[in-house]
Amino acid sequence: MEARAYLKNTRIAPRKVQIVLDLIRGKDIENATAILKHTPKAACEHLLKLLNSAVANAEHNHGMDRDFLYVSECFVSPGPIMKRIMPRAHGRAFRINKRTSNVTLVVSEKL
Repeated sequence: MEARAYLKNTRIAPRKVQIVLDLIRGKDIENATAILKHTPKAACEHLLKLLNSAVANAEHNHGMDRDFLYVSECFVSPGPIMKRIMPRAHGRAFRINKRTSNVTLVVSEKL
């Protein structure tokens, strides 16, 4: 049995989120929470809330025991890109891409 949580269109680049997701993949819930609380990355705040949401979904919707849960799957995909223009010298314009992320986190029970 597994429980999922999604984070859609968060304003952080996917490659920054991927670095943190690689740290918690396969870890149990206690270790993953500790890693997210003590890692100085901007994505950790969003991922900690997402992890807590997935655990709450597992407990409430599927009746799983929190002590046996672990992060079985987590991945990020790019969301819509907000395109902005920055004026530059000689009347030129450079594009600035403000990237967004869609994150999926799955928790499962160890057997």
